[in-house]
Amino acid sequence: MPRLTPDKQATVLSALVEGSSIRSVERMTGVEKKTIGRLIRRTGKAAQRLLDDEIQHVRCSQLQLDEIWCFVGKKKAQLEPADDVARKGDFWTWVALDPESKLVPSHLVAKRGMADAHDFLRDLRTRVDGQCQLSTDRLLAYRSAIFGEWSEDAPDGTFIRPDWGTVVKRFKGEPTSWGRYSPPKIKSMDRRVESGSPDELAISTSLVERQNLTMRMGMRRFTRLTNGFSKSVEALRAAVAIHFAHYNLIRVHSSIKTTPALAAGVTDRRWTMGDLVEWAGCFLG
Repeated sequence: MPRLTPDKQATVLSALVEGSSIRSVERMTGVEKKTIGRLIRRTGKAAQRLLDDEIQHVRCSQLQLDEIWCFVGKKKAQLEPADDVARKGDFWTWVALDPESKLVPSHLVAKRGMADAHDFLRDLRTRVDGQCQLSTDRLLAYRSAIFGEWSEDAPDGTFIRPDWGTVVKRFKGEPTSWGRYSPPKIKSMDRRVESGSPDELAISTSLVERQNLTMRMGMRRFTRLTNGFSKSVEALRAAVAIHFAHYNLIRVHSSIKTTPALAAGVTDRRWTMGDLVEWAGCFLG
């Protein structure tokens, strides 16, 4: 940004990835709200390119996949006939997580249809070397996407299906008169082998579901029961790209004592927010 020093840009972005709202960052830093919005969109474009360049040739034994809900402009129930449903209403961020390194090799902000599942799995496949075990919930769109994007032709002419299992959690019912402000308690959990020969005990989506909390804590626009939400799809995608660039390359995770990108061996150094700002300046000019 021409009117902000690199240090000021890094300060603003650091506050945003820690879950501060644009309004609160404006009060803390004195940077105007519109300027912060332009910084998010600009840096988000560069952050996505950085993830595309750095997060490649991932080798892992397992991947957990899930989707997290948010909305743009207004919730689905509030949409009017004149609204463009491709740009407003409910959106989902598809996330893949390596449970060992905690790396998120791929994400996609889109709807929750069959085509979106294929786009997500196709991008994920280009980033992962070799096969690995996949764990998902039982969203129907996964079946077509996983079989279509992850199946392979063996040298002997046979068709190899990926090692894939699904998880269904059943929750205890709650009285309808109560307002729910905490997750319901799990009553039971079923694991099912969908294809290949996955390790049944390793079929799980627990860690990627925990990633949902990280996203809701780290991006104000994902926080439930507040007035924080995205006004445009571009702003949402930019914010998510910045979040995962910070998550993968900059943030040291307490469980692994380093960044996920270093733990997964896809990069040889820990980035800083200043590095991201500098890279964005070089990338965008």
